[in-house]
Amino acid sequence: MLRRGACAGAVGALVAAGFGSGAAFADEGAQSDQLWIQAPYEQAVTVAPDGGEAPYRSLALGLYHDNAGFTVTGGRLTVDVSGLAGVADVSWPANCTPDDAGTVAVCDTGDVPTRYSAQVQLKVRAAAGAAVGAQGAVEYSATATGGPDGTLTAPEGSAETFVTVGSGPDLGISAPRDVTGVAPGTGLTVPFSVTNTGNETAHGFSVRMWATYGLDVVTRYPQCTYTGPDDGGEYTPMTYVTCSFDTDVAPGATVELPEPLRLAVTGHALYERFDYEVQPGGDATDLDGSDNGRSWHIDADNTADFAVHGTEVSGAAGDTVTATFRFANRGPAWVGNVSSGDPVAVIDFYLPEGTTAISVPDTCRTAWTSGDDPAVGHYACTLPMWAKPDLKVTFPFRLRVDRVVPDATGRVVARPDSGTSFAFDPNGKNNSATVVVNPSA
Repeated sequence: MLRRGACAGAVGALVAAGFGSGAAFADEGAQSDQLWIQAPYEQAVTVAPDGGEAPYRSLALGLYHDNAGFTVTGGRLTVDVSGLAGVADVSWPANCTPDDAGTVAVCDTGDVPTRYSAQVQLKVRAAAGAAVGAQGAVEYSATATGGPDGTLTAPEGSAETFVTVGSGPDLGISAPRDVTGVAPGTGLTVPFSVTNTGNETAHGFSVRMWATYGLDVVTRYPQCTYTGPDDGGEYTPMTYVTCSFDTDVAPGATVELPEPLRLAVTGHALYERFDYEVQPGGDATDLDGSDNGRSWHIDADNTADFAVHGTEVSGAAGDTVTATFRFANRGPAWVGNVSSGDPVAVIDFYLPEGTTAISVPDTCRTAWTSGDDPAVGHYACTLPMWAKPDLKVTFPFRLRVDRVVPDATGRVVARPDSGTSFAFDPNGKNNSATVVVNPSA
């Protein structure tokens, strides 16, 4: 859905992955890459006034590809607006070359990144005489130079934009600039103003906000209700706020909240995110929801000490023993992968010699990575997408002692879901531990 520009909501990535979440553990096969077109699935334009012209609206387009191991250049995005005849007019930017009819253009996007950025800013407006409800489609195709075969082509029909003539309010909030290196204890003001670019007044508006666990919402409005960060049970700990304001927002007007919206960066903050969105009040429908919600990423200057603890057990040949190792977050910060939803850590357990796992925790799976000894059992255990300070998770493995090996030593290693070390962890030495079966001492 993101590839087609249909964002389901600003908080979608904040839904928790529980302790039962799994992950795939296998060597990558042959290198591959794919070119994608980023375009909104829907775009509204306001109906033209009688005897006048409608305002242009920007239609942001771009290309991106999957594999950062390849350099991809020479992006060429073909835009076909012939389906907008009688519905909307188009103004082409300088990096697009239209045909003689002005309905198909090839746009030069240059180097193609692995993260979407707007490389083509098309402008569209309702055609004179087009009635409310009239709709047309923009179609796309794209190629670029690079990838495993030298040329990448976007999947046919993977992107299109339906342009609809409408009438009503269109509320939007500007995108904030992310901040890094913020000291715990710092206060921040959210850049929050509401602008109506539609052609009708919004009679009041509602606001929803989500603040991750390391942020406190300091400003309290009487028009809002607040749910605390520890009320979410197994879900991501966050503060949830819903508000209803009766302020009218006329076409072209910008309004502020009753007082500045303040956040506090707490002592357990690290990688934080504040999401907020606005909708017109009453039964009004917003013309274009693409700018109704924003995410503000706030990285604190803080650390979290991840640690694993091993164990020692004994048993005769044929016995079954329970070997339990433990993960702990010693803080002071919590860690949450609130944008990706990835596990906050993966624990690799390499079995001691002479043992076989006959029962494993629900969050652990057999695994194999390049360089593994096939004679040594390897399991990978996932944590949820977040770890509060003082979180402790135990992993009980029932091991059968196939043969007694004095001081048989297994390894336990904590690592990120992607990568080899935790950038926020000041003490990498306690990211590994041992499980010893039949210690000699």
